[in-house]
Amino acid sequence: MAALAWLLIPLMAGIGAGLWGSWAHRTRKARSDGPELDGYARFREAMEKTHTGP
Repeated sequence: MAALAWLLIPLMAGIGAGLWGSWAHRTRKARSDGPELDGYARFREAMEKTHTGP
């Protein structure tokens, strides 16, 4: 009986990971990558500017 209890731990962890993964994927679609890509474009523009002076 104790062995069955130890087998339930990885089973519950797997179910929990699957639920979290499906939730994370669902919110990722709703959020999109637009703001992150805009921020990266601004970062690249700032790094490409030439600065003169000390």
